[in-house]
Amino acid sequence: MTIATPAVTGMSALTSCCSPLVGQVLSPAAAETLAGSFKAIADPTRLRLVSLVAAHEGQEACVCDLTAPVGLSQPTVSHHLKILVEAGILAREQRGKWAYYRIVPATLASLARLITP
Repeated sequence: MTIATPAVTGMSALTSCCSPLVGQVLSPAAAETLAGSFKAIADPTRLRLVSLVAAHEGQEACVCDLTAPVGLSQPTVSHHLKILVEAGILAREQRGKWAYYRIVPATLASLARLITP
């Protein structure tokens, strides 16, 4: 059982040491990191995928359960899911032939904290 976890450089360090975004000026590196995470969820399809995974039992869903609700092919859905995994919003686990995705609550909470006044 292999779980792919996010590769967001500096996200945990950024969120654990800094006040909310509205409380201070971001460094260029911090802004770059945050922009990548927000860009990942800014796409309507990816936002729906996050919502679908979150709505599944245990906040986990197989890629096979996600293609029909968004009306896209499996390769296209997999591409969007890969972007969400790279941004640290979802984690991926391979189970035989299928990949399962789950929410990474800490990442979403960190993003929310950074933009909350």
